Amino acid sequence: MIFVNEDGLTEAVQEAGAVELLLVRHGESEGNVAATEARLAGAEVIDVPARDADVSLSGTGQDQAKALGTALARIADELRPDAIVSSPYARARQTAEIAVEAAGWPVKVLTDERLRDRELGILDRLTRLGVETRYPEEAERRLWLGKLYYRPPGGESWADVALRLRSILDELNTLGTGQRVMLVCHDAVILLVRYVLEGMSEQEILDLAATTSVLNASITRYVRPSGAGPWELESFNVADHLTEQGVTVTEHSGDASVHPQ
Repeated sequence: MIFVNEDGLTEAVQEAGAVELLLVRHGESEGNVAATEARLAGAEVIDVPARDADVSLSGTGQDQAKALGTALARIADELRPDAIVSSPYARARQTAEIAVEAAGWPVKVLTDERLRDRELGILDRLTRLGVETRYPEEAERRLWLGKLYYRPPGGESWADVALRLRSILDELNTLGTGQRVMLVCHDAVILLVRYVLEGMSEQEILDLAATTSVLNASITRYVRPSGAGPWELESFNVADHLTEQGVTVTEHSGDASVHPQ
């Protein structure tokens, strides 16, 4: 049974013992580049070089991951993450590994499939135009339901992703007070962690998704110095470490039409 307090936060989230949580979006991927090119060209299909789980970082993405590592190296030893957990998808894992090496941190990058990107099912590799052309009924159903609850055949809704994220956030309870954790994952995952930790409504998370693009290799930081009580969002979607080092900032946002219509 899940208990919810008056702020809408689950008991598990309230009592997590960790004191800091860093969320990092992976660097620009070859899939990001291909999706943007397909949209601009008015194509129906995104020409990606591999299945979603195996798409690698672009050259710019690798530079972003190195710049991220340089920024992380500035963190004092006593404030460094005790655990770094990545989505198993290649673009996230590569970002984490490159960053950790550049930072000079003697820590192993772990992976957890619950941090993977949202699965799109039959809509995988299709642009919005491709969905409207090949699956018009699905396009209408998505518009009707909105992004939080629409589940494409064989895929996941945002609510499905939030459910698996609740379980991994719950496991922060077992780490003990004082632990710091860094998760390297995907834009939708970062938005949905905010949805869970901040007890957002459907309207609030969709408003955020419609107006905000999570930047590649950006850092989002939550803190709770006492190790108890709700998490406090200290910074969101920060990519200053890229501009400071002369590295290109990229966003590659998803479809901004997210509200039910």
